[in-house]
Amino acid sequence: MSRRKLAILGTSLFAPEVADVVDDTGLFDVSVFIENWDRGKTNSTFLDRPVVWISDAELLASTHLALCSLGTTERQGFIEAIAAMGFQFATVIHPTARVSSRSTVGEGSFVNAGVVIAANTRIGRHVILNRGVLVGHDAVVHDYVTVSPGANVAGAVSIGEGAYIGMGAIILDRVRVGDGAVVAAGAVVTKDVPEHVQVRGIPARVVQEVGHAG
Repeated sequence: MSRRKLAILGTSLFAPEVADVVDDTGLFDVSVFIENWDRGKTNSTFLDRPVVWISDAELLASTHLALCSLGTTERQGFIEAIAAMGFQFATVIHPTARVSSRSTVGEGSFVNAGVVIAANTRIGRHVILNRGVLVGHDAVVHDYVTVSPGANVAGAVSIGEGAYIGMGAIILDRVRVGDGAVVAAGAVVTKDVPEHVQVRGIPARVVQEVGHAG
């Protein structure tokens, strides 16, 4: 079976890991990177592939799928600009991840090695579930969420659009995390988190408001 050509958005520190996972799937051929931050990067290759400036990328839409490699939830603007050019998006799931057949993963999402997604759970579009993330049954992870390595999301949790869950955080069952909220690394979330705030600690408490991504 021929592999689909894939354009990875961004050349950040996370991009090589994304490319590595893509290679492990055997489904896609990473042939180009698209940059929107530092135009100077287009003067050299990245991982031995060409780097194309975003305004020059439209011609690739008919031949390539796209996948964003930016860990920040502010990737939404980059993704929307690429979508407006006509790109469709790949969904990449590492072979060692376990995704219940009763669950769904949206387009453009990235599921890293060792992730477990339990039954009746919905993962939205352009979500990053990093190494070893656990997502319980009947959970909803909305679009543009980032869940960092080792985080444990219990059953029936809802994580709002553009939220960021830090490394090793624990979210107890039936908790709702608001849109754009940030859960700090190692926090234990025992109650609902409002929109656009940061929580930290055990138990997690609001420490500040955070800006709107996009």
